[in-house]
Amino acid sequence: MHSSTTLTNNNRIEIADVLRGFAVMGITLIHFIERFSLNSFPEETCNFLIFTDKVIWDSIFFTFSGKAYCIFALLFGFSFFIQDNSQKEKGRDFRGRFAWRLVLLFFIACINSTLFPGEILVLYALLGYVMIAVCRLSTRTIAIIAIILLLQPLEWGQIIYAVINPEYIINAEFDGPYWEIVNIVQKEGSFLEMCKTAIWTGNIANMGWMLLHGRVTQTAALFMIGILIGRSNVFIYSEKNMKLWIKVFIAVTLAFFPIYGLMAVLPDFINREALLVPSILILKSLSNIAFTGILFAGVILVYYLTKFKRVLHQLAPYGRMSLTNYLSQSLIGGFLFYNWGLGLYQYTGITACFLMGIGMFLIQLFFCRWWLRSHRQGPLEWLWKKATWIKIGKG
Repeated sequence: MHSSTTLTNNNRIEIADVLRGFAVMGITLIHFIERFSLNSFPEETCNFLIFTDKVIWDSIFFTFSGKAYCIFALLFGFSFFIQDNSQKEKGRDFRGRFAWRLVLLFFIACINSTLFPGEILVLYALLGYVMIAVCRLSTRTIAIIAIILLLQPLEWGQIIYAVINPEYIINAEFDGPYWEIVNIVQKEGSFLEMCKTAIWTGNIANMGWMLLHGRVTQTAALFMIGILIGRSNVFIYSEKNMKLWIKVFIAVTLAFFPIYGLMAVLPDFINREALLVPSILILKSLSNIAFTGILFAGVILVYYLTKFKRVLHQLAPYGRMSLTNYLSQSLIGGFLFYNWGLGLYQYTGITACFLMGIGMFLIQLFFCRWWLRSHRQGPLEWLWKKATWIKIGKG
């Protein structure tokens, strides 16, 4: 089959690992400057640090917020395709195994959410079943479903409802009270109190935030697009593929600026919150998707067409161990910032947190490079794979 040519040595596609490493690096920096969802910063008195705090916050959020997770979601869908396709070529159906794999991921994610109540894997574990539902549909059908979901149908429904019912008032921050409870425990609680609060209240706050910010439909759509990227074989270097990625880069760049600009001026024209909030969310979601496309296609083009390939190549080990890196960060970040650990939230401003994030990334990167010299996978990746293929029943 033609699709088997997509696999390189060790059945891995290097550019997918590079993109995954790039995404997790972005997630790391976001988590650190947010102090792992702890919304409380010390008062800055130095003018230089006030300036650098603002520059770092704005630039990191502009570049990675809502985009690094999008890349991560695309690659989650792509990984599913690779595994499913590999088993299909052996005459096996991977869907049952993947359902079990998602149960394992949910278990891992729940443990992680007790350490860091802002994590994404609970959502992945719940939404992953969407891929089992659509993976045997035609490419055209999957693309149509993905586009509908990307356009945020729930928010369009809200807008229509608000137009029909002028009295309708939107509750745009129902997750707020839950985050307040979580923040108090982050600042004052012991490790056990943190775990107890985070596993329930933290997940309600996090899922509420995801729902309010259109992440549920967006993530499901990105999983599907990841499957289509796998089907179309566009990660492999060829002249045809490079032309495609150049076209994608130009298209998403042209789309991003008007959407982003419209988002800024919309409040001047719509003053009713029930209409403005979902409208802004739709535009923000689309602008994030467009900017994700810029980053995604940009990294691919730089990797294949420039001398910076060697620099980007350094991210591959980090991407190969993305689960290990992501989960270990929660424990380390909680220990650094929360009350049960060092409680550094009281002393570290955004600039200091950013430098700590870079330090964390570099330490993990060196660990990944060292580990992969003698192992094919990261420790948690290996464990997840072993548990995925555990023998169930006879045979």
